[in-house]
Amino acid sequence: MTICAAIQMASSPYVSSNLLQAEKLIDEAAKAGAKLIALPENFAIMGVNEYDKVKVREQDGDGPIQDFLSSTAKKYGVWLVGGTIPLVANADNKVRAACLVYDDRGERVGRYDKIHLFDVSVPDSDEVYRESDFIEPGDKALVLDSPFGKLGIAVCYDLRFPEFFRSMAKEGLDVLVVPAAFTAETGAAHWEVLLRARAIENLCYVVAPNQGGFHLNGRKTFGHSMIIDPWGVLLDCYKTGSGFVSADIDMERLQKTRQSFPVLEHRRFFCA
Repeated sequence: MTICAAIQMASSPYVSSNLLQAEKLIDEAAKAGAKLIALPENFAIMGVNEYDKVKVREQDGDGPIQDFLSSTAKKYGVWLVGGTIPLVANADNKVRAACLVYDDRGERVGRYDKIHLFDVSVPDSDEVYRESDFIEPGDKALVLDSPFGKLGIAVCYDLRFPEFFRSMAKEGLDVLVVPAAFTAETGAAHWEVLLRARAIENLCYVVAPNQGGFHLNGRKTFGHSMIIDPWGVLLDCYKTGSGFVSADIDMERLQKTRQSFPVLEHRRFFCA
């Protein structure tokens, strides 16, 4: 078994202070035995306005946020899933919301660019979001080999598209990591039920680090970072503020669950 951890933050507009907080929590999670640690979406910056991300965007493979992720993974000897960070996009006024994965030597082993963008008006509230105004979407899913099984990456709004995860299941998904910054309204309504559904229908572990608290831009995020097993059991949850959750990834339990309850083998309709 391997201990994994999901880190919860209430990130600010200041990259340097966010990185300090992230390392403090990574240090605590590593001391608790975690070998796979995941940061939330926008862990490095929650700007006063969304275009603040454009001001600090980095070239792929070069920049202080990427240097932090690499050096921190190596320092603590952990696999680190870097939430999302703003990387250069094709458009000058946009970013790619990139989730970067580093192994325990500090080597980058994967990059996933958020595909589904949060362009919504939240019902029964005055909240309006238009991520496509400042984010350029990706177009490729990511499932990669790791010491913890096949690791799949999704980000926040991706969670609402079950066909996306079925495509990952075809690639052998074992552990799904979902960095997020769910709003307080949508999180209270849907966060846990969507995460548990993705775990149950794909018979996989789900590691879900979320932003959780009040931000200087006026937003409130839901928190409740959690880890869920392949039977949909909630293993750990951190409700609000900065902290982390941890739990065992038990590959033997995963395989036994799939063998005794082979729902993935019973599918009659398949993704393209």
